[in-house]
Amino acid sequence: MSSEYEGSHLESADDAYFDERDTKTNRRFDEELLRAPISVLSRRIPMVFSESDSVQVAMRAMQAEHRGAVLISEDGTRQSELIGIFTERDVLLRVVDRGRHPSEVSLREVMVKAPEALDRSAPVAAVLNKMSVGGFRHVPIVDSQNRPVFVVSMRDVVEYLVDSFPAAILNLPPEDGPERYRTRDGA
Repeated sequence: MSSEYEGSHLESADDAYFDERDTKTNRRFDEELLRAPISVLSRRIPMVFSESDSVQVAMRAMQAEHRGAVLISEDGTRQSELIGIFTERDVLLRVVDRGRHPSEVSLREVMVKAPEALDRSAPVAAVLNKMSVGGFRHVPIVDSQNRPVFVVSMRDVVEYLVDSFPAAILNLPPEDGPERYRTRDGA
């Protein structure tokens, strides 16, 4: 009888603990987060290059600015139409993996031409859809004339979610917190 009481008592204590934890730290994911304008994710001016620029120039700029992607327009400015994107993934798969030297390769040869982009009036949900369905880590955002406005990265989305749920994410115990991962290469 004692063990039966302890078992049911423990079950109800577990239920109470998890119910309480769910209401205090795991706020419900609010659909308003998904309807927010895409501009809440990033406001950084994109790095735009010409398709004739070398991969080496783009890579150095990406390193210096800690960016994972650059956009390509015909004249290398934000005043002309988006024609391509070049990402860190392209460096690995289209340059390094093929034994090419970055200074000898133009962006024209290795960029993703006519990348999928979103209008700056799109909601956050549209970026998540592009990233999930398309497998993209960077999504170009353009104006009504297909000119580059900014780029949303996966990191921008993560930071948006952390800002939306700071208590649930930033108050993790030390073994799961930032002290555990000291390098950028981390995982």
